[in-house]
Amino acid sequence: MSLANGLEIGVAPWRDQAAVRSAVTGWIDRSLNESTAPGHAVYIALIAEEVVGLITVGTREHFTGEVDAYVGELIVAESMERRGIGTRLMQAAESWATEHGLMRVALETGAANAGARAFYASLGCDEEDVRLTRSSAANPHHHERSQLGSSGAIPAHMPAPSVTARASIYALDWAPGPP
Repeated sequence: MSLANGLEIGVAPWRDQAAVRSAVTGWIDRSLNESTAPGHAVYIALIAEEVVGLITVGTREHFTGEVDAYVGELIVAESMERRGIGTRLMQAAESWATEHGLMRVALETGAANAGARAFYASLGCDEEDVRLTRSSAANPHHHERSQLGSSGAIPAHMPAPSVTARASIYALDWAPGPP
């Protein structure tokens, strides 16, 4: 599906781009296959019988136990952006949520996808969670700037932790030093 490219915007550049493409295609295929299952819906925007937008919605349980409507994918053809299609698709997802008695509509987008983040903010979406990652020394692209602390060492005022390993559980014990 040519619209899939829009879901790749904002993915961190260190992620494998072929794996990103495969994941995006898989998301869309799963959403389309689940569209007739209870608790799922897919809305498409058509112009002259051409698909110019797509939104998938289902349910997802938040870690608090609350169930939200969850937008899996929202895609609008690049040539059709800023014409209200994305807004109409989000309205359809919100109507679906209301019909199902769900109090919130949740979604995720790439941190670097400034356009999507601004769009969602304009619709009244609040940013709730942020995922942070850092490179480990096992990464061949690991750089000095990604070391812990400016020198990569534990700051002098913080005693080095002792590490105790039992099976796959590791306990890091240290007394905090002065700030």
